[in-house]
Amino acid sequence: MIIGYDAKRAFKNFTGLGNYSRSVISTLAEYYPDNRYILYTPPYRNHTEHAFAQKENVKIIKPHGLYKKFSSVWRSFGISKYAEQDKVKLFHGLSGELPTGLSQRNIRSVVTIHDLIFLRYPEFYKPIDRSIYKKKFRAACKNSDLIIAISKQTKDDIVNFFKIKEEKIRLVYQGCNPQFYNTCSEEQKQVAAKKYNLPQKYILYVGTIEERKNLNTIIRALASMPKDIYLVAIGRETKYTDKVTAEINKLKLNDRVKFIHKSDFRDLPAIYQQAQVFVLPSVFEGFGIPVLEALNSKIPVIASNVSSLPEAGGPHSLYINPTDSKELEKALFQLFAHPELRENMIVNGYKYAQNFREQKLANDLWSVYQELM
Repeated sequence: MIIGYDAKRAFKNFTGLGNYSRSVISTLAEYYPDNRYILYTPPYRNHTEHAFAQKENVKIIKPHGLYKKFSSVWRSFGISKYAEQDKVKLFHGLSGELPTGLSQRNIRSVVTIHDLIFLRYPEFYKPIDRSIYKKKFRAACKNSDLIIAISKQTKDDIVNFFKIKEEKIRLVYQGCNPQFYNTCSEEQKQVAAKKYNLPQKYILYVGTIEERKNLNTIIRALASMPKDIYLVAIGRETKYTDKVTAEINKLKLNDRVKFIHKSDFRDLPAIYQQAQVFVLPSVFEGFGIPVLEALNSKIPVIASNVSSLPEAGGPHSLYINPTDSKELEKALFQLFAHPELRENMIVNGYKYAQNFREQKLANDLWSVYQELM
């Protein structure tokens, strides 16, 4: 079978949506090699061409002619014609969008919806962005033959916000990059520690420094922790960073908080594996891949007790009210005071993370594809 993908995020995005897109393509190409996978993407820099695009059963298609100058128009209105010419039988929109005209060309379609945070928490988004997302996502959900939700929370939101019948939605979780499955050598850890000037004992946070992810909850809890415990926060800056910096200054924690705004993705396993605990106090997540990265890195997880995070973290992680720093403080003290609890969380968290490995996720996706065909 020939399967087409809107692969823009796979080549141009290096966080959540991009990681998901690359994972879907690479795992299906590996576990179901008899298919042909065609990736439709606007022009990109060659150095972003990852291993997933080098497989023999994967082909990359870019716009040509006038579409080269208007790639956004091509993504919305031109891809379906290309897909028909390429004899695509099924098209998968990997990031909430589908090109128009697929059904008229007898091409079955499925779209992945990651989250509808822009509807649940509109204050975190610009009005123009909310309007665009709502229009695109609603149209994709309406026009697709099936919808993939990456968590039960997202499935519920699709039903509630877009009034889509539950029977049209399939729950297929996502995983994390396989690089997090491997235990780093002491040398690799030391190289990362030196490269990023990591402290000896630290709480780890990974995610954009934005209001929704609530980093200040960790900052306030850190103030009550022993002074030999630090916070390492990895993520892109936003305006919310100013609020975090103000809180750090207020609590006089400047020497105990380390920001890493730009890191090599390949270094992350070594950074995770040296942390005492991973904390994500986000008020809402579509899924929470960093939680899986932490579980696979064999460190305990403390996350919010809301949205999809308990789905990602499993029954042996600790959960807190994301806005209550006292709850987080209590959970951290509990973890540091009881080594047996920490060990239990590590062992069982790692076991739980096996539910999100590539083989199972590829099989789940393939089942959706088979249902469509």
